[in-house]
Amino acid sequence: MTQDIYVIDDDDSSIPIFKELFKNDKEFKFIGIKSEQIDMALKDIPFLIIINEDSIDRDIIELCKQIRTDEDNQITPIIIVSSNTEKKHKLELLKESVEYYIRKPVDAEYLYYTIKNIERLLRTNRRISPLTGLPGNVQIHAELKKRLIKKEDFSVLYMDLDNFKAYNDVYGFLKGDEIIEYTAQVILKCIHEKFVENAFVGHIGGDDFIAIVPTLQVDDVCQMIIANFDHDVGKFFTDEDIERGYIEVANRKGIIEQFPLTSISIGAVIAEKNKFSNILEIGEVGAQIKHTAKTILGSCYVIDRRQN
Repeated sequence: MTQDIYVIDDDDSSIPIFKELFKNDKEFKFIGIKSEQIDMALKDIPFLIIINEDSIDRDIIELCKQIRTDEDNQITPIIIVSSNTEKKHKLELLKESVEYYIRKPVDAEYLYYTIKNIERLLRTNRRISPLTGLPGNVQIHAELKKRLIKKEDFSVLYMDLDNFKAYNDVYGFLKGDEIIEYTAQVILKCIHEKFVENAFVGHIGGDDFIAIVPTLQVDDVCQMIIANFDHDVGKFFTDEDIERGYIEVANRKGIIEQFPLTSISIGAVIAEKNKFSNILEIGEVGAQIKHTAKTILGSCYVIDRRQN
């Protein structure tokens, strides 16, 4: 995937330098932008913005403020390259959420690895759920592998919402996102209250979550998650739906079907030391036990205590 890097430089002196520096990195595309073109350029949401302060005819502070107040570019990294050596000036720019301030003369290797490291950090951040802020599958797998390698006793809670598709069909995807965020907050709150350290919460995707906890006794934490979830989940439904206890959804044939209000199911896998040899085995047992939990009406948890 090509990464567009905008170089704001009114005299075009920087583009040839960058192209030569990154000639072996085909994923980066450097685009020269005049300072008067910035309004139009920001609409394309670049991967990175580099500003050659010495060559632009605009107040650099105001320019950075403009970029940061643009809704689509609030998190776009900014690098300032400048010959200004005043500490006050540098701090003023950093206060505007500028990531890097590089003073001239620029060391080519330093600039190269700065950009490469920004790309690495952004690639890592993309593994985090933008909706919940929780780690995704890459970190989840790493966390499970780490505990297996250390031969720790731990448990894995696989959680998802019951009748979530029906909820989305009735209330829409925006409300669906809200109930997913609520679920993430409930899980985080309960896990952090029960475990001061060595616990992990991840977002597998959609309405699927995972928690890894440093204990083989999980009844209390499962009960806590269910009680907290059920306590306030009603705020996501109309009074009419709450009163009758179900929602109505038309299926593909136009027939109205009734679905219970959204609840949470938890399948808990007890991973004693040396019980599992890899994370695939944990995932298979987790899928089985969560499926069992989802056959029970309402919020519930099922624990797999099988020894083999």
